[in-house]
Amino acid sequence: MSEAPDRTREVHTHCPYCALQCGTRLAGDRDGGVTVRPADFDVNRGRLCQKGWTAPDVLSAADRLTEPLMRAADGRLTPVTWNEALDTVAGRLRELRARYGPDAVAVFGGGALTNEKAYLLGKFARLTLGTSQIDYNGRFCMSSAAAAGNAALGVDRGLPFPVTDLATAGTVLLAGANVAETMPPLMQHLDRAELIVIDPRRTATAQRATLHLRPAPGTDLALALGLLHIAVVEGLTDTQYIRRRTHGFEAAARRAMAWWPERVEAVTGVPASTQRTAVRLLAAADDAYVLTGRGVEQHRQGTDTAAAFINLALALGLPGSGHGGYGCLTGQGNGQGGREHGQKSDQLPGYRSLTDPAARAHVAGVWGVHADALPGPGRTAYELLDSLGHGTGPRALLVFGSNPLVSAPHAAHVAQRLASLDLLVVADFVPSETAQTADIVLPVTQWAEEDGTLTSLEGRVLRRRALLPPPPHVRSDLEVLHGLAVRLGEPAHRYPTDPKDVFDELRAASRGGRADYSGISYPRLDAGETLHWPCPDTEPAHPGTPRLFLERFAHPDGRARFADVDHHGPAEHTSTAYPMHALTGRVLAHYQSGSQTRRVAELNGAVPEPFISVHPDTAARAGLADHGLARISSARGSMTARARFDATMRPDTLFVPFHFPGEGRANLFTHPALDPRSGMPEFKLSAVRLEALPEATP
Repeated sequence: MSEAPDRTREVHTHCPYCALQCGTRLAGDRDGGVTVRPADFDVNRGRLCQKGWTAPDVLSAADRLTEPLMRAADGRLTPVTWNEALDTVAGRLRELRARYGPDAVAVFGGGALTNEKAYLLGKFARLTLGTSQIDYNGRFCMSSAAAAGNAALGVDRGLPFPVTDLATAGTVLLAGANVAETMPPLMQHLDRAELIVIDPRRTATAQRATLHLRPAPGTDLALALGLLHIAVVEGLTDTQYIRRRTHGFEAAARRAMAWWPERVEAVTGVPASTQRTAVRLLAAADDAYVLTGRGVEQHRQGTDTAAAFINLALALGLPGSGHGGYGCLTGQGNGQGGREHGQKSDQLPGYRSLTDPAARAHVAGVWGVHADALPGPGRTAYELLDSLGHGTGPRALLVFGSNPLVSAPHAAHVAQRLASLDLLVVADFVPSETAQTADIVLPVTQWAEEDGTLTSLEGRVLRRRALLPPPPHVRSDLEVLHGLAVRLGEPAHRYPTDPKDVFDELRAASRGGRADYSGISYPRLDAGETLHWPCPDTEPAHPGTPRLFLERFAHPDGRARFADVDHHGPAEHTSTAYPMHALTGRVLAHYQSGSQTRRVAELNGAVPEPFISVHPDTAARAGLADHGLARISSARGSMTARARFDATMRPDTLFVPFHFPGEGRANLFTHPALDPRSGMPEFKLSAVRLEALPEATP
């Protein structure tokens, strides 16, 4: 007689959505349902957003993937056994590699994968497949701020201080970040601060602000240069800090001298007086922070723009001062850890460079191979997707934890490239839009069914704990990678399936790297220790590093670097054919491509379809009624949605959320122009036109 399920069991874990990683307590079982309540954790302090409260609903999604699927001769995805699925994948991969070489196979990962999955995925790509063609969707999220942070500060950690430090801030500048909708529990840490918000839209966050700067779309860099100009001219810079702790101020200041307030006003539309007030508020505060988000980073000049805001913070003497700093607000659940351990195209575990001979030798030693066995850097995310199925591009793609058919720019083109592949394999727990086009779909565990670790936006390593066993025919991503690796000739021990064993290997691989996890262990985390990287393996045990840069920056000489950057404008300008700007972004009820949140009744009920935010006067000129059907078109494509009148919108600007599939995909019109340093596409700005459509339009 089987035992009755334990419906009183409770686990302490974390929300599956954003990088804030709010603490939660889960209880229940699959039969009776799972409940969630917020933990009294540092970042959320007993609060959750709407997505966090409804997160358990995804566990019982009606279309949950519960068995492997393979596309049959009639074109339908039909159930098969795991052996059939993995044997077929391995056999096809062998054929393609033999015919075209190892780079014929590519891997596309995700910023929501646990540290263990991201680590093993990078190892699998480089050792088992021998391919250089691996990148991940975090390239679309954090790459510009990461590139700027590495160049300026010597290391990329979203917040180089705990979230709780913000509670003492006198002034916080938020550039391109709408945290009231994207990270609502963070707002409680900003209650004391005077908020300066830089955003073209009157967002929920801007409504809370002391000062709202509304630059014309695509002019954030000019504004940042102007703010530095004011700090220098008005004598508000920390000259002793600059002299003692930085390099390159003179060149950056000379560049900013060309951006006097009135010129900045002419370019951005932000009044000169408002610019001066913003800088004076920052300079006068006892504790001041400059924080950036995707709004200023998802541009062709995203790295330079993030660097310009770091310049401002350095000029005011904030980073590493103990009374303020600079940080970027990492987006995805493991957006921080996911970019540290090897699923990026140019990276090895521990945030090591793939081109560094010492880094290659160290990681190869941990993996038990010669350094020459590791391939070099490959294409960045959009370049990889753009190359699929033609020329020298990959002929097969393995996708883990991503939905590029919705999330990539120039989406119709990406769909064509995916369709041209000889083999598309997707591992997911719901049939995302990308999974629905795959040749083989592999059902994998989701957050409440697996153990592992994630790293929050403040660099704190956290334990994910399983409440439920997975459905009978569902496997973990680690088990999938193990099964494929063994079939492709790798020794079984090289690909552990226990997350703790994988993490212990990750610790060794990261030892001595920028993101050193070697002193972090499951027992320490399970004992409740608060551990931020770097945390080397020392005796006595290292306490972790909650605050970086207090004594030195991460460059060899210990000094930060100002960046000599200038404003050059967007990849495309408005014209008579495309006279408006279109912005894309998130809404409170949804997350990323929406493949999870669109399956939650409460969230889908709140925002059931895409929409176009438009000023009523703009709509009137287009002959468009409120809630009327409309089309946004760019030189790349068109999307269709209903209009929402919003009198706070700029008359020259439209806003569209990017969470929806089909004809409502915002990325049908977005621009694939790439930042040359980070590979970030210009998601945040497209030249478009707006048209009213008859209600009979499909």
